[in-house]
Amino acid sequence: MRSHEDALDAVAGCLAEAQRVLFITGAGISADSGLPTYRGIGGLYHERLTEDGLSIEQALSGQMMAARPALTWKYLAEIEASCRGARPNVAHDIIAALERERGGVWVLTQNVDGFHRLAGSRNLIEIHGNLHRLRCTECPHARSLPDFEGMQIPPACPVCGGVMRPDVVLFGEALPTGAVQRLEALVMHGLDLVVSIGTTSVFPYIAGPVVHAWRMGVPTVEINPGDTEVSAIVTHRLRMRAAEALPELWRRMRPCEPAEG
Repeated sequence: MRSHEDALDAVAGCLAEAQRVLFITGAGISADSGLPTYRGIGGLYHERLTEDGLSIEQALSGQMMAARPALTWKYLAEIEASCRGARPNVAHDIIAALERERGGVWVLTQNVDGFHRLAGSRNLIEIHGNLHRLRCTECPHARSLPDFEGMQIPPACPVCGGVMRPDVVLFGEALPTGAVQRLEALVMHGLDLVVSIGTTSVFPYIAGPVVHAWRMGVPTVEINPGDTEVSAIVTHRLRMRAAEALPELWRRMRPCEPAEG
């Protein structure tokens, strides 16, 4: 059986050689920033109903946003407050640095925290949207906010007075067409390496690029402490947290660089 050190060396070698890389990230990459991990909102409501007697999936559904926006916003604001003040961590930073080195590095993320964008990633597909980007449900007005502190709930559009909502995919809603098309075009154009980080890969569109790469003979990597839907097919597995693995890989890709003092 290959040692942990050998696996790190092998993955670092793949990263050093690949020009077109897709990083697929889930809640696990933001866990080291202090964010909870249950469907992007941690265990806030895990295995219990909200105080309104609803599951969190019901409260945060597109249907509920349309019918009772104040209720959906109540829980959106609670979730945002629990994550306020968190920042991108070293794993986000290293992925952004790799993109600056070679333009063919892309990120597909399920996370709505915006950390990849804050870290500097620009080749970014936020497949579930961004919690801090708001759009009006009645007119084209949109805006971005650093946090929800002091915000009226539900917020009203300053242009038409309609209800604003986060530009995220709520339960029961379809994925954004533009994001899906960008992902499909990226995969069809060809990749040298696919790296899955901190996601259980239960959604077909998250596991899909890994499965496609496996079928095409393209190397794949999984960075996750636990077992996932793609663990059995990836080329290399690192049972590590993202903030542990990425700095170690970065160091091995640059063995001649002096250590920072």
